[in-house]
Amino acid sequence: MTNPAFPSFTFNTTPSIVFENGAARRLAAIAGRRLGPSVLFVTDPGLRRLGLCDPALSSLHEAGLSVTVFDQVEADPSLATLMTAVEAGRSAGATGVVGFGGGSSLDVAKLAALLIGSDEELDGAWGVGNAKGPRLPLVLVPTTAGTGSEVTPVSIITVGDEEKRGVSSPVILPDVAVLDAELTLGLPPAITAATGIDAMVHAIEAFASKNANNNPLSRSLAKQALQLLGANIETAVNDGRNIAARGAMLLGSMLAGQAFANSPVAAVHALAYPIGGTFHIPHGLSNALVLPHVLRFNAPDAAHLYAEIACDAFPDLTREEGVQGRCAAFIEALAALSARVGLQPRLRDVGIGEEHLAKMASDAMKQQRLLVNNPRPVSEADALAIYRAAW
Repeated sequence: MTNPAFPSFTFNTTPSIVFENGAARRLAAIAGRRLGPSVLFVTDPGLRRLGLCDPALSSLHEAGLSVTVFDQVEADPSLATLMTAVEAGRSAGATGVVGFGGGSSLDVAKLAALLIGSDEELDGAWGVGNAKGPRLPLVLVPTTAGTGSEVTPVSIITVGDEEKRGVSSPVILPDVAVLDAELTLGLPPAITAATGIDAMVHAIEAFASKNANNNPLSRSLAKQALQLLGANIETAVNDGRNIAARGAMLLGSMLAGQAFANSPVAAVHALAYPIGGTFHIPHGLSNALVLPHVLRFNAPDAAHLYAEIACDAFPDLTREEGVQGRCAAFIEALAALSARVGLQPRLRDVGIGEEHLAKMASDAMKQQRLLVNNPRPVSEADALAIYRAAW
């Protein structure tokens, strides 16, 4: 019989997590046997050009594995890109997949492993719990501290010109996540800032999620993630070679990923997707642009939740007394943090005209899988009001 103090829940995560500076240089020792003799290595052209993939590729080659590199993943990866990667893997007879890069590369790698390993039709896999598998062995190596994709059962693909669709299923959780802070040392300040705020959003939305699977593990992980991220994001942005701060951000991002993988995100992400999908604004910045405005909208129903995590992210807020005061101070502190790390504060600052807001609100309504998790119901009129506040 379930303890009434703790409603039943399910918690899934990546079975093996390696957190080690320089781990990518020994990728074959960590995961080569699991991947098999023919590896599809999914990454993006920028990382390939910078040589960031080279140590990991050398490790696989030296172990005698055949490696097919697919390095054409773009930001907000398209369905065409995914299917090209799948074809490359099938042609090579891939026995395992490595995703190496930011969330876009990891998302493509997840679905490539699924589609190559099962011949499952993608149209039947969209949504929550519809992907059945099996998939090929899968190893993910993040190079940003933001998405937490290495521990989430979610992959987001851009379909058509603007619409983002997701596959959410434990089947696409990887076998191994390799967290190597050395890979994040070269991240520019703007990307460090945007991905760091993205990770904080994951933790905040996971903690406050109305999803029936919101659970004590996710809430604990979200709080620990905010402690690490809040304490280290400015150092990581301002001193990008600080390996301790980089490691803390990578670990915080992963913990936030574990949290929202099981207690899903909500309206911040739902309203961010039209910004990224239509205007190609980076995902972390899209989240940051609407974050304080969504939280203010949610405050009537979620102030007690935001007040509970305020001091994890910003220890100075202990001086704020009362739930309403601490909640308001938390929201203001998040907005101020985004500005301090150099992110644009308003939609107009990234080239979005006021005339686009109504369509964005309509598009946000397509993200019902996320909106149902929001602490307060969001109508199209509410979404438009939030966008206007953010404009």
